[in-house]
Amino acid sequence: MLELNIKNETSRLRVVVLGSAVNNGPTPLENEAYDPKSLEHILANTYPLEKDMVVEMEAFNSVFQKYGVTVLRPEMIENYNQIFARDIGFVIDDTFVKSNILPDRERELDAIQYVIDQINPAKVVRPPEEVHIEGGDVMLWNDYVFVGTYKGSDYASYITARTNWQGVNFIKELFPNKIVKEFDLVKSKIEARDNALHLDCCFQPVGNDKGIIYKRGFREEADYMFLVDLFGKENLFHITRDEMYHMNSNVFSIDTNVVVSEKNFTRLNNWLRANGFVVEEIPYAEIAKQEGLLRCSTLPLIRD
Repeated sequence: MLELNIKNETSRLRVVVLGSAVNNGPTPLENEAYDPKSLEHILANTYPLEKDMVVEMEAFNSVFQKYGVTVLRPEMIENYNQIFARDIGFVIDDTFVKSNILPDRERELDAIQYVIDQINPAKVVRPPEEVHIEGGDVMLWNDYVFVGTYKGSDYASYITARTNWQGVNFIKELFPNKIVKEFDLVKSKIEARDNALHLDCCFQPVGNDKGIIYKRGFREEADYMFLVDLFGKENLFHITRDEMYHMNSNVFSIDTNVVVSEKNFTRLNNWLRANGFVVEEIPYAEIAKQEGLLRCSTLPLIRD
């Protein structure tokens, strides 16, 4: 049995599900794009190739092997994108929550059923149908659960709006001992530079008391100020609109002092090193073209 334990984003990682780019399928058609950044690359004929994405994911896997992390991979579905394991589920404390994801992606959950079968069934939860929630919007910080959402009245018309208010309430009811704080995110169907697809596209903690943040990713300044007050402005690395577009906040922590980052994130990586972090740089720019990066590709199951 897998004894799940996830209480934050940065404690020493022991077991993780890492997505797969193998047998990823052809480039999607224009009307099949799930987000504006993918659409942008489909139209420009620069959508990432499977062979390049496989190389990037194996570089990530190699870092996990270096640190002795147990890596589980989804069973392969032919001609299907299985890169972003974070979307399909998440762990809070010792409970695995299956996401109510876009209907087209339900098969991704089936591909990790062998993992779910190793978890105590009493600790596996599937939200009711009206609850929309994806792992990229759920972020643990000890007593806190941060949840990205979109509160606009036009929620239903946005394919980029992935977690609704029912999702926030579901987490509050399921974990009454946690402080659940929601963040209303900026969404766009047409401009990737103004679309915080998930909370981890505009914020992520690193270490014990630091974080990476994009102020304009939040619809309400009060939400941004909440994080400034909690972490301290001096502990937050503020990224630019362009850095948000390239997914600079979507790094991944293996330990409180070890961060896996994209090799082109020069400004961020220098800041991390200046603050005492070991930065494991890997290529991930091709996968980033699908509006997802390192955190999106992982589903942590056990941390210390």
